[in-house]
Amino acid sequence: MTAAENVCYTLINVASDSEPPSEVSLKTDLEKGEIKAKTEALKKVIIMILNGEKLPGLLMTIIRFVLPLQDHTIKKLLLVFWEIVPKTTPDGKLLQEMILVCDAYRKDLQHPNEFIRGSTLRFLCKLKESELLEPLMPAIRACLEHRHSYVRRNAVLAIYTIYRNFEHLIPDAPELIHDFLVNEKDASCKRNAFMMLIHADQDRALDYLSTCIDQVHTFGDILQLVIVELIYKVCHANPSERARFIRCIYNLLQSSSPAVKYEAAGTLVTLSSAPTAIKAAAQCYIDLIIKESDNNVKLIVLDRLIELKDHPTHERVLQDLVMDILRVLSTPDLEVRKKTLQLALDLVSSRNVEELVIVLKKEVIKTNNVTEHEDTDKYRQLLVRTLHSCSVRFPDMAANVIPVLMEFLSDTNEAAAADVLEFVREAIQRFDNLRPLIIEKMLEVFHAIKTVKIYRGALWILGEYCSTKEDIQSVMTEVRRSLGEIPIVENEIKKETGELKPEDEVSAAPAQKLVTEMGTYVTQSALSSSRPSKKEEDRPPLRGFLMDGDFFVAASLATTLTKLALRYVSIVQDKRKQNSFVAEAMLIMVTVLHLGKSSLPKKPITDDDVERISLCLKVLSECSPLMNDIFNKECRRSLSHMLTVRLEEEKLSQKKESEKRNVTVQADDPISFMQLTAKNEMTSKEDQFQLSLLAAMGNTQRKEAADPLASKLNKVTQLTGFSDPVYAEAYVHVNQYDIVLDVLVVNQTSDTLQNCTLELATLGDLKLVEKPSPLTLAPHDFANIKANVKVASTENGIIFGNIVYDVSGAASDRNCVVLSDIHIDIMDYIQPASCTDAEFRQMWAEFEWENKVTVNTNITDLNEYLQHILKSTNMKCLTPEKALSGFCGFMAANLYARSIFGEDALANVSIEKPIHLGPDAPVTGHIRIRAKSQGMALSLGDKINLSQKKANI
Repeated sequence: MTAAENVCYTLINVASDSEPPSEVSLKTDLEKGEIKAKTEALKKVIIMILNGEKLPGLLMTIIRFVLPLQDHTIKKLLLVFWEIVPKTTPDGKLLQEMILVCDAYRKDLQHPNEFIRGSTLRFLCKLKESELLEPLMPAIRACLEHRHSYVRRNAVLAIYTIYRNFEHLIPDAPELIHDFLVNEKDASCKRNAFMMLIHADQDRALDYLSTCIDQVHTFGDILQLVIVELIYKVCHANPSERARFIRCIYNLLQSSSPAVKYEAAGTLVTLSSAPTAIKAAAQCYIDLIIKESDNNVKLIVLDRLIELKDHPTHERVLQDLVMDILRVLSTPDLEVRKKTLQLALDLVSSRNVEELVIVLKKEVIKTNNVTEHEDTDKYRQLLVRTLHSCSVRFPDMAANVIPVLMEFLSDTNEAAAADVLEFVREAIQRFDNLRPLIIEKMLEVFHAIKTVKIYRGALWILGEYCSTKEDIQSVMTEVRRSLGEIPIVENEIKKETGELKPEDEVSAAPAQKLVTEMGTYVTQSALSSSRPSKKEEDRPPLRGFLMDGDFFVAASLATTLTKLALRYVSIVQDKRKQNSFVAEAMLIMVTVLHLGKSSLPKKPITDDDVERISLCLKVLSECSPLMNDIFNKECRRSLSHMLTVRLEEEKLSQKKESEKRNVTVQADDPISFMQLTAKNEMTSKEDQFQLSLLAAMGNTQRKEAADPLASKLNKVTQLTGFSDPVYAEAYVHVNQYDIVLDVLVVNQTSDTLQNCTLELATLGDLKLVEKPSPLTLAPHDFANIKANVKVASTENGIIFGNIVYDVSGAASDRNCVVLSDIHIDIMDYIQPASCTDAEFRQMWAEFEWENKVTVNTNITDLNEYLQHILKSTNMKCLTPEKALSGFCGFMAANLYARSIFGEDALANVSIEKPIHLGPDAPVTGHIRIRAKSQGMALSLGDKINLSQKKANI
């Protein structure tokens, strides 16, 4: 075995900058120094041995001058020293000096101090030499009867490891430990003993469990955990035993320990698929989420609930627990709430949707009273979206939801209000019966809307869906109320010059003319319904937006007024009423145009907005049937088409999800009966405990590994040339935040290479965890060296270094072979993800790092190039397939991905096919990448540059 392959039990931090002391000075300190000097010298010896030094001359010195000392620190250090020091001669025989060491440890095992006994027993677990252990066996057995539990539990561990490695030294260990277990009272000792029986003699463990199965709930949690593991292993190997132990698992669900409850619930689900078992396990998971304060625990347990839901037979059981799941919303963490709402939405059915909506409405109202916080706003958005989805799936619920949500249109948080507006727009289009209610509520909150974007949307909805004479007049009243006195320019100039006092404004304002049902005019003061303003800044909302220079809302207002006027003309037959309404609409547009052209607003009106308002004025002056059709029918048809396409997409994605989840069984598939299944077939199922252990160690087998193209050979990097004296190649294994380099080093010379060391350095957000140990390579010998690298963020990392070595017998300096760079692929950390268009736009505006990549490829088809980029970058295309279908010579698509570190990456692909250059002309254009960190943006750009130059796929 090479030094790199030796099993390490104790990790010691070594200061790399310290100068190694000489062997002579160490010997002097160990022989003649005080206790403190001996301690320091012993520490230095340990570090030097760990660094590859042999130091055989110090062994006898330590046995003579250090081993007899009774100082506890010295004894602790000696345990580490004997663990790492070479104990055999080059031909594999035990060193003579070790007999003296063995005698010293026999005395320590009989020491009156329980700490020294216990730590010595722990050390014996690490020994791999049976000749050293054999004389100690009587003393180890005697420790089982020691008064102190620390000694007894370490004695059990020592017996277990000795029995596992050298069964001939203690053949009766299972029987001995069984007897010990029956009489033992301490929980930790019982746990260790039971653990040993599980692995050494399962039948004895089952016998013991059978005798005390009714008292399991009284045991300590550490013992209960081991019992759960035993029951799982037994039932996994022998399903007929399930009935015997399943009651015990049910009892353990009531344990006071969260860890035991979690393991018991997981075991119960794997052992039984009966509805009662699934319900009990799910209830246990929900209790854990609510009672545990750690958000990581909540998220892990939520994932287990989501796994349960993904099983078709378990979903119906979980549907009855939706209300319990919603109790988790009391957690303040946004990520937990997000997962909970998604799970509840997946489980909602016609049976429980009403209760779900009631709870969500209460939650929405609660967020209104909480002090404004970033997470509160986001949580409100989540709730609005969940209610939106419920109303779309269950239209009967919409009438209950809309009145509550409409209040949030006046919210200062634009994102939440925008979600409400989107929901209202969809509801008013889909549900004809709700239109009067929505319009009534919209008119109630219209004057309180604070953000211009929401104001525009509300104007559009009112203009599109107000179809009765009364509603149209109400909208006009609200618009006039929101606009204030007209003409605006004249009014504002009077205010500035002081001719018009704010207190007198209400009475002195010019009369506002409104048309009654009789066709006569009535007079109403513009601001009579609101409090007189005291400051110049207290303007009505719409006038405030216009004075700030936001004239896009004026274009929206012009379109709304045009629609309303055209509809009013078609409803009301009286020509005078028609003309007066149209004239009022035109007056508002003209006064807004006048304001835009004046110097009063902070920003002048744009040409686009002028053109739009002028167009609306022209339409109203002509009132042609074609324009009436475009304004009042085509707009709604476009919205209807957009909503239909979106609904189809959602249904398609849901269908794909259900197809994934549904286990399809072919007509000629064999049916497996549990009672008729052979034992060896049963054990072929995956052991959950083994899988979780492998996952913790980073040895999980990925599903795609079955693909021959995804073999390990694809990840092997050649580091040196074949003609170099030392050949090296590395296999790069990426496991989330860790990279393991498995480097094969081959000595291609006829000399022995001493102190052959792999020296590595990193560039980027990579950190080398440990320095690889030096090796000695025989002629034409080879060895494997492992090095661990930690990854901190998503950016292209580079590992570089060299191999240095001494040639045996040569007087020259150290030799050095420079290695090729190892490039760490960013794709190992990037995963496709999805987000809404609004979130994409928001992130696009916020992210400060942009990388513009010019398309340089030999691919001639637009769609093919997009698919190639998606495959190369692991990103997901957010633009719907229907929008990308067809051929028009150009294409624009949005891409999104998220790294395992939670970093977002956005990309916009804008490409075209230059038709004038012929059918074989390659795709041209640009890809713009945006990310929060510079490394992410640059790394993705490099990846695209490298991959797009590949041959056509």
